[in-house]
Amino acid sequence: MSEIFTVQGMTCGHCEKAVTIAIRRLDPKAQVTIDRAQNRVEVDTTQDRDALAEAIREEGYQVAA
Repeated sequence: MSEIFTVQGMTCGHCEKAVTIAIRRLDPKAQVTIDRAQNRVEVDTTQDRDALAEAIREEGYQVAA
């Protein structure tokens, strides 16, 4: 299942890596695609959307949708 999030606060490659690692802690097999310019994170995973959003928030980023 693919989930799309709008994530505010990603400004560099380190931010992208932090978000990817947070997601992969929940699902090591998750496919993560990040478009920093569009504040877009797409995740192909079996994990719950709310759990993924919380993992991203715990890294210090705002998740809008």
